[in-house]
Amino acid sequence: MKKIGFIGTGVMGASIVKHLLNANYEVTVYNRTKSKTDSLVALGANWQDTPKKVTEVSDVIFSMVGFPKDVEGIYYGESGILKADIKGKILIDMTTSTPSLAQKIAETAKELGGDSLDAPVSGGDLGAKNGTLTTMVGGDQAIFNQVEAILTIFSGKVNLQGGAGSGQHTKMANQIMIAGTMTGMTELLVYAKAANLDVEKVLDTVGGGSAANWSLTNYAPRILREDYSAGFFVKHFVKDLNIALEEAEKMNINLPATKEARNLYNLLIEQGFENDGTQALIKLWWHE
Repeated sequence: MKKIGFIGTGVMGASIVKHLLNANYEVTVYNRTKSKTDSLVALGANWQDTPKKVTEVSDVIFSMVGFPKDVEGIYYGESGILKADIKGKILIDMTTSTPSLAQKIAETAKELGGDSLDAPVSGGDLGAKNGTLTTMVGGDQAIFNQVEAILTIFSGKVNLQGGAGSGQHTKMANQIMIAGTMTGMTELLVYAKAANLDVEKVLDTVGGGSAANWSLTNYAPRILREDYSAGFFVKHFVKDLNIALEEAEKMNINLPATKEARNLYNLLIEQGFENDGTQALIKLWWHE
């Protein structure tokens, strides 16, 4: 399985492709905006101009796009992945999408003689760049076993969570936790500044205790540098929280803190910051 296809070379996808190239895999790429693949082609990746053509020349096909509707398009569209002959091929969607769509793709792949896994990741742009992503996989154990070595190339932790859709459910649990740490980190900064504390000293102190968490370590310093570039887009986080809350409703559970985090991020979108990173939540309090 040396031939890999990768569809969607955004902030995280491009870094993952670089890791695969460095591991001496033959990688064929497609992105809606072709220029975003130029640096990868310069490093040795091949370009194809549709997801179908990528699939035709690859054994394992990864996809990592923005929204569930984008996943639908690249899989079921006119020139989509599933329009190719996928017999014997493995499809791996890394987009954070809906469990139901993951299950639909798995069923279609089986009908066409192929296999699929849902494998959303956590770790943002830094995790992708450093090859330390946490990858949450849903699908058959036998298929997972075939590609686990590939997944570990760009992951610090890889676990099969269960059948099709289980990777997406795990990612929802992850995003629920992130919602809490992002709001907590933001309000910590707001409070410390209002109390006229040395914010950097506060971060150094509480980051060494029980308040330590990934958001505090990675995003608070960016905020202090006024760096709101997207390791993970606000608009994508709201998409994820909407999916999590829809799934929670199906299971008859109430997640009030997650609802409030979603409401706050929606306010951020209303103010025009949907393409900022999630650390831009501070802009609801600290104005540029």
